[in-house]
Amino acid sequence: MPSLPRNDPRQYDDLAGEWWRPGGEFEMLHWLAEARAALVPPAPYPGAVLVDAGCGGGLLTPHVESLGYRHVGIDLRRSGLEQAASRGVAAVAADVAALPLATESADVVVAGEILEHVPDMPATVAELCRVLRPGGLLVLDTINATRMGRFVSITLGERFGAAPTGIHDPELFVDPGELTAHCAKNGVRLRVRGVRPSVPGLIRWLFLPAGPRPSRLGRMVPTRSTQVLYQGMGRKSG
Repeated sequence: MPSLPRNDPRQYDDLAGEWWRPGGEFEMLHWLAEARAALVPPAPYPGAVLVDAGCGGGLLTPHVESLGYRHVGIDLRRSGLEQAASRGVAAVAADVAALPLATESADVVVAGEILEHVPDMPATVAELCRVLRPGGLLVLDTINATRMGRFVSITLGERFGAAPTGIHDPELFVDPGELTAHCAKNGVRLRVRGVRPSVPGLIRWLFLPAGPRPSRLGRMVPTRSTQVLYQGMGRKSG
């Protein structure tokens, strides 16, 4: 079977067994999901909606299930959506650049590790903001479009197993200045900060022998530099 192009969504079907495997190829995505969820407050009222754009296998679920939201997950690949649904997510197969949701229907929109995969970032940001209620919260994280971001995520990440080979197209990495500008155009004043994996956790994941592993090997920690990974958070005006 010929190899798939970089950033081809079909890769996630081949990697479906990695979503919840401790120490697997998606291990760092669990750390990012936990860090993302730490920015989400408890639901403001019963029935409040959290939209998880690019939900994959539902890795956000264990970190937000106690917050009281109706958790709606959007993704292209059914292999991931089936796993998300098995964990209580209301799973919807759709493109994050054309969300099948009503305008101003979400109290929180979370976009974790998805913006560096979409071919039209401005259109996707417009959709994320469109479905957000006035006063609602946008939380995201992504990879910076810098030489360092490309080097760490592609050159080092793929060589040492921190990212599956071909899962990213560096041409789609996201400049934080452009991202904040597009959010502002759509009514969200986004603030960004850098994050990085904890060094002990990264070492344990990449270099310790395979075998029985704890459910979490490491975590993400804040950093001043946004050169590689960064989070964004902002509320919609109105």
